Amino acid sequence: MTARTHHDLREQLLRLDGRGYKAYKALRGTYTFPTFTLILDHIQGDPFATPSAVRVIVPRDVAGFPEDLWAHPSRRVGAEHFLAEQFAAWARRRSRSRGTGHSGQIRMMPVGQQMLPRTAVRLGEHGVEARFTVGLPAAGRRILAREALALLLEDVPAVVQHSLRYDALDTETLWRYAHTAEDADALRAQLNAHGLVAFVAEGSVLPRRSGVDDRPLPDGVPLRVPESLRVTLRAPHAGEISGLGIPQGVTLIVGGGFHGKSTLLRGLAYGVYNHKPGDGRERVVSLPNTVVIRAEDGRYVAGVDISAFIGTLPGGRSTTFFYTENASGSTSQAANIMEALEMGAQVLLIDEDTAATNFMIRDRRMQALVHKDREPITPFIDRVRQLYTERGVSTVLVIGGSGDYLDVADTVILMDAYQPYDVTEQARAIAAQFPTGRQPEAQGPIPQPRRVPDPHSLNPYKGRKLVIKPLGTRELQWGTQTIDLSAVSPLVEPGQLRAIGLALVYAKQRYMDGKRTWDEILTRVMEDLAQHGLEILSPHAYPEGNLSGFTRWGLTAALNRLRTLRVRQPEG
Repeated sequence: MTARTHHDLREQLLRLDGRGYKAYKALRGTYTFPTFTLILDHIQGDPFATPSAVRVIVPRDVAGFPEDLWAHPSRRVGAEHFLAEQFAAWARRRSRSRGTGHSGQIRMMPVGQQMLPRTAVRLGEHGVEARFTVGLPAAGRRILAREALALLLEDVPAVVQHSLRYDALDTETLWRYAHTAEDADALRAQLNAHGLVAFVAEGSVLPRRSGVDDRPLPDGVPLRVPESLRVTLRAPHAGEISGLGIPQGVTLIVGGGFHGKSTLLRGLAYGVYNHKPGDGRERVVSLPNTVVIRAEDGRYVAGVDISAFIGTLPGGRSTTFFYTENASGSTSQAANIMEALEMGAQVLLIDEDTAATNFMIRDRRMQALVHKDREPITPFIDRVRQLYTERGVSTVLVIGGSGDYLDVADTVILMDAYQPYDVTEQARAIAAQFPTGRQPEAQGPIPQPRRVPDPHSLNPYKGRKLVIKPLGTRELQWGTQTIDLSAVSPLVEPGQLRAIGLALVYAKQRYMDGKRTWDEILTRVMEDLAQHGLEILSPHAYPEGNLSGFTRWGLTAALNRLRTLRVRQPEG
């Protein structure tokens, strides 16, 4: 499409004044401004519809960002996060009601505390590109040309000038974002070599303002580290960093109610992401394939071998290829674990508050009352060590009510007033002094789950329309289905759900052939994303600005909650 100038845009808008709203579609195309290029990729058909998709590209010689800022992948992600924050802030300042519906709005996909790969801002050799939406102005459904002129020729250039040029920014803060992201990735990369599953730097602030506000609690208590669990890692910019090392194996987090047990576990769960400066968790990192496991009553389960935890059910129903439309707490938790193993989980995080009690423990008294031949459940306590010794999968558990787990723990951390204490030796002494008398119930190895998804069971279309729509961070509309992801943690922004939904489409179209197993498909999809970026997922002819990076577990969890999913066991 031939590029036009900003003067052409002005003249064309004036010719459209007062016409029906759909006449705006004639604006679609590329316009050169003195210091940037404006691209109108998609024009909304109605002032109440989803606003128009717009891009601006500021060339490298104008944007002025040094190569050192974007040549390193971690630095680039941190810098892009900062630029997205700045763009969104300036867009809010320049947005105002200019008519009906969304008229006059300038919006970029909001970002939170986590610094993720995103498509909203792209920084690189070409310069900097921002992808956002504008609400083209109208009175009713009639074009307001002069309001549109102010929006596109005054407001948008002002946002660009203040947020996408190096000389207009607080460069010290920009570099702090870039270095913080690089340091976090460097810390995470050292975990395996130090025999750790996670690291929490001394002074980290883990408490959040609320369950719906992920910002740090203003008076949150900085974490102190017991010497016996102190580990020192090195970051390229922060240098040596001392903190709490969570060892591989089985770790218990114990303590009284409201003393920070679940807060620490949540910090470890969110340690799969990097956090922006000032968040309090900038130097809290976990292994990439760390998975939160919980009971999930009512979820769909498709062909999962849960026999390691749930034996033959009443009526002779086998659990080696288990299907259900309505899982119980115990069967859902068993399925979640086996799906995590299939995905390649390195660490399981379990909080007893969100776990099925009968799945976690069967004490000596209950063993005596209900004989094993009447109980199909093999409790997790009898498999947790086996997960580590046979499969190398570590587990971190919040335990407040079952001292039986002291028998299987490698490390025990007591949380008291939001501070950790190493009570491992004390816990071992108590376990020796007060034996439980329970009998281990596990028999046989834990199978390696492998399933082949049927591509015909995945349909992202509603009629002829591809429907991929996040509903916040808890649900994803995918074709005619709504995938419930409310129990999947951590998902932090709608852009992740949009990208996950498109990644399922990508996996179906590229790699689901009725022969490949899910772990093979998942690996190929994630490798493609690492090599080519999130842009490969977009179904449009133009690049999307509303996609965010996600984990292997996020994509796996979405697939497994599709209620049409059918699988088979691989041959051989």
